[in-house]
Amino acid sequence: MTETIKRKWYLLDAQEKILGKLAVEIAHLLMGKGKAEFARNIDIGDFVVVINSKLVKTTGNKEQKKEYIRHTGYPQGLRRESLAELRKRDPRKIISHAVKGMLPNNKLRDKMLKRLLVYPEASHPHTDKFK
Repeated sequence: MTETIKRKWYLLDAQEKILGKLAVEIAHLLMGKGKAEFARNIDIGDFVVVINSKLVKTTGNKEQKKEYIRHTGYPQGLRRESLAELRKRDPRKIISHAVKGMLPNNKLRDKMLKRLLVYPEASHPHTDKFK
């Protein structure tokens, strides 16, 4: 079954789009939910290229109040970072983190996330895939 899967390439521009709505659209494409042969236990999703990730919008006060929390694994290694700080450091992780939360938490999630390619600017190396 996996040999016959035809994967399309989609180009999405994140400029002036709301983060949550964009993440839902990306997760839908990565899972392949729009295809007739969709099954939850088979990875039949498509490739998604997202450009202008640093220009994605959020509503309300999320720019200062939304926190991304991680732990280094060492004692007292809890690290907190606001959305504004993450946007300065690595804007690609904003979209990747949102999409990861909308994909099912199973063995296929990492395979789906490998097909998500996020770029902070409008330029990307995959122009030959969209012809």
